[in-house]
Amino acid sequence: MSHADDAHGPGQHPAHGPGQAPGPVQLHGPAPAPADTALAAPATDSTPDTVDGIAFARLYGEPLFKLPNDLYIPPDALEVFLETFEGPLDLLLYLIRKQNFNVLDIPMADVTEQYLGYVEQLRKTNLELASEYLLMAAMLIEIKSRMLLPVKKADTGEEAEDPRAELVRRLLEYEQMKLAAQRIDQLPQLGRDFLRAEVYIEQSITPRFPDVSSDDLRAAWADVIKRAKLVQHHKISREELSVREHMSLILRQLQNARFIEFSDLFDTSRGVPVVVVNFIAVLELCRESLVEITQAEPFAPIYVRLAYLPA
Repeated sequence: MSHADDAHGPGQHPAHGPGQAPGPVQLHGPAPAPADTALAAPATDSTPDTVDGIAFARLYGEPLFKLPNDLYIPPDALEVFLETFEGPLDLLLYLIRKQNFNVLDIPMADVTEQYLGYVEQLRKTNLELASEYLLMAAMLIEIKSRMLLPVKKADTGEEAEDPRAELVRRLLEYEQMKLAAQRIDQLPQLGRDFLRAEVYIEQSITPRFPDVSSDDLRAAWADVIKRAKLVQHHKISREELSVREHMSLILRQLQNARFIEFSDLFDTSRGVPVVVVNFIAVLELCRESLVEITQAEPFAPIYVRLAYLPA
């Protein structure tokens, strides 16, 4: 029980209005009540009904000005992380950039001490997550230890490689990837920076076709009949051509004339098949030595004559 309760008795509050801080309490009146009376009367809650007239929470829409008596708050109910890192390299890069250290010349003692301090806080809350950071911590301690050892030159006379070289390479690669990710994140993204405009167009599920008049149907039917008349079957008979018959015709022509020009033996008006058979007949006559083919000079006309004189 507070001093104010002792001064004003159970169930009474100090004389001050809402929103005013309680002033100095002066003891007046009779002495405090006996112990049995104090046990019989319920203790007065010292929590004010309002805190500067502002509710600190709302429960089901109703303002809440004081905490419930049976509310239990665990000691680890609230955790505050001021910095969030995506991994050990992110934390290490943050510590280096925060203090403007040169990445190519990292002071391992200071960085390792700060890194281990953060990992210790992280290990107390999340052991599974801290395992990744512990691996990097072991690497930092190893590099720090190697830097304390005296540097030995190689047999070739060249200086030994800096123990921090591999760590520096990984940090520079990670920083490049992180900067590239930030540039990509700054690009406009669908759903974050802009939305696609969508317009709902009401359409009927059943398609509507245009009306067809009787005149259109009659014209379409006439077109079908016209095309049907164009498609007719024709029976083509092939003329049978005889080489021996054409050989006899050529011999009869040569009997009436002493010489006949080669081109005059062919009647082109009767078509290609007749001309071809006629040419074969001339060749057969030459093969059988019944006709002779002569030419006075190159590029001169070609003549055909009988190889024998008729009786």
